[in-house]
Amino acid sequence: MSAIQSHITITFPIKSPADAKAIAEELPPLMADFAKVQDAIGSVHYSRFLAWDDKSLLFLADIDGDVAQLYGDFAESAGTVFDAIFKHVGDPPPTPVASNSDAFIQWVKHHTSHPLVGYEAFENISVQDIKSCARAAGFAGRAEQHPLLLPLHLKSSLGAFTLEHIVVEATLGRVTKGADAIGTLHFAHFVALPNNYMGFFTVYDGSFEKYMQDFTEKIGPIFDALYRFVEDHPPIPVAKNAEAFAKYTATNNYPPIGFYTAYPGLAVQDIKALLADAKVAAPAS
Repeated sequence: MSAIQSHITITFPIKSPADAKAIAEELPPLMADFAKVQDAIGSVHYSRFLAWDDKSLLFLADIDGDVAQLYGDFAESAGTVFDAIFKHVGDPPPTPVASNSDAFIQWVKHHTSHPLVGYEAFENISVQDIKSCARAAGFAGRAEQHPLLLPLHLKSSLGAFTLEHIVVEATLGRVTKGADAIGTLHFAHFVALPNNYMGFFTVYDGSFEKYMQDFTEKIGPIFDALYRFVEDHPPIPVAKNAEAFAKYTATNNYPPIGFYTAYPGLAVQDIKALLADAKVAAPAS
């Protein structure tokens, strides 16, 4: 079982508030077919669009393997989705995307950001590994999976190096240990965004209330450090202001457009058990 996992954030600069409104209306009906495309591609764990600030549309995805390969697959199989988006984008690549795949790949690569810091619950375990284990066990699962999409407005303009330094210092040694202790977190990433923002993006199991309770207890110190650089943050330390922290997060959590999951119903703990059983069942080499 091996896969190179990564998170991508693609930023589509939107021409106007009217175009942002049009995208928010036009994208949702396309998401069912886009989910089928991602099922067929087979390397996307989770994805979602985020209509943000009337100036940008973000596409967030947690994936296996080569990024350029995924972009090529999108051009071939999901070109119509991106054609719809590019009608509202400033300086887009030529369309239709399906007939201009090289230009699409180059444009998207140029507009892709990678995380400053990230967490994966199952490092080097692919979508197909997880789905194969679930099929072999005849297990579908009943867990609820949810995305958290939290853009944080920074207090002043910071260079990329400075922002990365701040995030790395705040999270050093805490993200993996804390997230593992929470036990319901699939992926988590801090990503630099345009216009002096930083995104905190996660996928988690269960209720928001329980997630916030665990989050405050296990990872609260990370946000104590980061919020010193964030506009209009909740009171800190968050451990002593848990209700305010949860309210702030709920208020600023953006709704996704087309939240896709490759293995709906499977909680982190379900997957750990399936992988452990598969390892036990595998013949010795």
